[in-house]
Parts: sequence; C-alpha cells; structure tokens
Amino acid sequence: MAQFESIFILAAIFFPLFLSYLYRNRKSPPITNWPIVGMLPGLLYSARRIFAFLNDCVRQSGGTCEIRGPWFPSLYFIITADHMNANHILCKNFDNYEKGSEFNEIFFDCLGEGIFNSNSHSWKSQRKVMLLLMKDDKFVLHFQRILREKLEKSLIIVLEHFMKLGIEVDLQDVLQRFSYDVVCMLAVGFDPSSLSVELSEVPIKTAFTQAEERLLYRHLMPVRLWKLQRWLQIGEEKKLSKALKTVDTFLYQCIASKREKLRCKFLAEEDKYDFVTAFMVQEEGEMTSVDGKSDKLLRDVAVNIMSAGKDTISASLSWFFWLLAMNPSVESKILQEMRANSPSINDEKNMFFSVEGLKRFVYLDAVLCETLRLYPAIPINHKTAIQPDILPSGHHIVRNTRVLINFYAMGRMEEIWGEDCLEFKPERWISERGDLVHVPSHKFIAFNAGPRTCIGRKISFVQMKLVAISVLWIIKFKWFKAIMLPQAMPWCFI
Repeated sequence: MAQFESIFILAAIFFPLFLSYLYRNRKSPPITNWPIVGMLPGLLYSARRIFAFLNDCVRQSGGTCEIRGPWFPSLYFIITADHMNANHILCKNFDNYEKGSEFNEIFFDCLGEGIFNSNSHSWKSQRKVMLLLMKDDKFVLHFQRILREKLEKSLIIVLEHFMKLGIEVDLQDVLQRFSYDVVCMLAVGFDPSSLSVELSEVPIKTAFTQAEERLLYRHLMPVRLWKLQRWLQIGEEKKLSKALKTVDTFLYQCIASKREKLRCKFLAEEDKYDFVTAFMVQEEGEMTSVDGKSDKLLRDVAVNIMSAGKDTISASLSWFFWLLAMNPSVESKILQEMRANSPSINDEKNMFFSVEGLKRFVYLDAVLCETLRLYPAIPINHKTAIQPDILPSGHHIVRNTRVLINFYAMGRMEEIWGEDCLEFKPERWISERGDLVHVPSHKFIAFNAGPRTCIGRKISFVQMKLVAISVLWIIKFKWFKAIMLPQAMPWCFI
C-alpha cells in the first residue's frame, strides 16, 4: 500500500507539470480521466482557478458530472449545477443528505458541534435559538448600533485617512477587518478593534485566518497523511493546533467573563443580545459550567458565527466594489438612487439609514444580488447521501456518495439566467413595476436553499448596503488606487 501511495504522490506532483507543458498555449487542459491518477492532475493543474475549472466540468457535462480521482487514496464525488438537482438535494429530499463523516472529520477540530458541522437535533436546536434572537426587535436595534459605531468610528475614518494621504490601500483587508469586528461583537459581545488607521496585526484575527488556511490544506491531502501530521504535531497540523489554541483561549475568556457578569447580574442591557449570551441564557438550567460541556458548546457556537460572518460579507463587498470599478454607469445609478431616497444625505453627515429606510434602495439590492449571483461567498456546498437516491438528472447516487452543489457554476448557467448569464447586469433583477424580482432560492442559491437556508441573509444585506452607501458617498470610490480581488476561503466547502 505504501508503495502505491508513493507512486500516486509522485504522479500527482509531476503530471500537472507535464500538462502545463503540453497545454501551455491553452487556457486549461481537457477534462480527462487518466489511468491510475484519474482527474486529479487536472484538478491540481487548475487549482488557482478551481471554480472556473469545475464550472467548465459541469457545463461540458450538461450540468452534472462525476469527478474520479486516483486509486490511492480514493477520490470520487458528483458535482452538479443543475437547479433541479439542487432543489431535490436541499429541499425535497433534504433528510437524505447530510454533511457527512469526511466533512465532519476535516472541520471538527475548528467548528466542533456548531451549526455548520452538526445535523439532526443539534442543528435544529441551534437554529431555533438563533432565529428567535434575530427576530427580536432589541437584537435588530443592537445590530444597528454596532454597525453605526463601526462605520462612523472605524471604517469611514480609516478610508478618509488613506484618501487624504493619497496612498494605496488594500480594500479587501479593510473590509475584512470591519466585518471581523462586527461579527465578533455579535458573537461574543467583544470589540477587537482590528480596524484602525494603523492596520496593525490582531493575533485573534490572524489565528482565525491561519486556521482557515490549514483546513483548506486538509482538503488537498490524503486523510491518513494529515492525520499522521496531527498526531506527530508537525507541518501544517502543528500550525493549525497553534492557531486554534489562540482562538480557544480568546473565546473561553469571553465566555467566562459573560458567565461571571450573568452570575453577578452585572450584564448591561446592550450586552444581552450577542449570540453567546443568548445561548447561555437559553441553556441555563440544562447544562452547568462545572462539567465544561456548556462552555464547549458556546465556544462552538461562537466559532461558527464568526466563521460565517468574517469573510463572506467582506468577500462579497470586495467583488461589489470591483464590479463597480469595471462598470461606472452602475455606480452612477446607485448614487442617483441615494440622492433620490434621502434628501438629508446632502449634508454628507447623516450617512446611516434604518432597516426600513434601506428598503427604498431597490437598485442597490439588485446590484448586490447580481454580485452574489456571479461571485457567491460560498461557491460550493458539500453534501453526503445517507441512502441511495436518483437525482432528477438521472444520476444514480449510492450510499455515502459525496455530492457537491456548485453555487458558482449555477450563477453562470444559461438554463437559469439566459444567454447573457456571464454579463454583469443588475437590471435583470428589476421588474417592470420597478421592484425587485423574486428568484426561487434553488436558482439564486447564494444563501443556500431549503431548511438550511442562511438565517443571516437579512442582516447580511443590511450590513452590505450600509457599507456600500457609506463608501460610495463619502469616499466617492474614485479615491482608491488599488483594490485587491477577494481570495477563495476554505469555508467555500461549508
């Protein structure tokens, strides 16, 4: 067995080099199932454009294709961009498709038993608590206070600082810091203040990023190899352990502080509406802090919330501003809508809109939807079949088959969006009456579909719209000399 794996590793290393030479004048090599190594060489060769490569796969296969890897280790999964298959898996036959043991193995060290990594009762219980909190009017007001504070005291100040200096700024880094501060306050009620004019390194944020990168590494390595590294505490697994230790130390300190305040009844009104406190209050009496179980659950809740909001919103906003840079006429229309819907905005001081006020910005909604259609924050959804099944496309699914739903490719399917599917065209979202067009979630799938539809969709749009308005009006966008494209995050597999 060891000899076979050695042959495979050598083939995996050198075969892409051979393909690079053979197809150096082409955009990508043909999708070929080679002897022994399967399709892995093509995957490795196209690693830097993996979503475009998988988009090519499903388009050439009519919407659904099988990816076959080498004999050792086994690598087989089905990837689909067929909206009927997506509707079947995520909605109609939801109970038959779970995250699966492999997904759980890769992410358990980080996500634990949080909502992203859990199934069945645990998932339902966590989702119920989160939904109840997010429907609370006091939570909405708390969320708005956080956004207003971070916009006025951090984001605008930082961007105006770079504007006055006339120097380049990495917009994605700024947006990541902003999103991290907001989601940290929502998750555990603590402001890490990572966004300042110094743009200094924040150990906790850095540790989160390093953990994400190490988890992506696990997807690319044989399971036995990364497990051996974890056992020996060497290589990437040692870095992951160190990063998670930093994250855990921070979160357990936040949890201990919350428990002490609750015990002594020192918790201020504004401190009662973060997710950890909501779970702490809800679980009080069911679990005690003595055995440590509740602290572990709260840690997992916090990590999952922070993972969901840390990079997804900042990546979407980065693509949003990049697309506006490429399409100045769209920016002009957004500015016109801002002027038309808020006369008081002319004094350039009151830049904050209520949730109700934001509903008037229909064209901005359309631009954000179009951005998410082309560049979904989570490009791929990972599922595993519990029992055999037949997809609407006719593909037979055996037990434990991994099925990847390609959200990125679905945004580029002519069957869903028409012949102009590759064009950035916000007008496709505006009806003849001037309101936003409704597209079923299994077609516009940026926020998932079915029972696992993202519960943070509403607050995500609120945050993105407020950031977009603030940046476009005060900074006028033209001051930015450098805007870095967002990079794919490991959470694309969630």
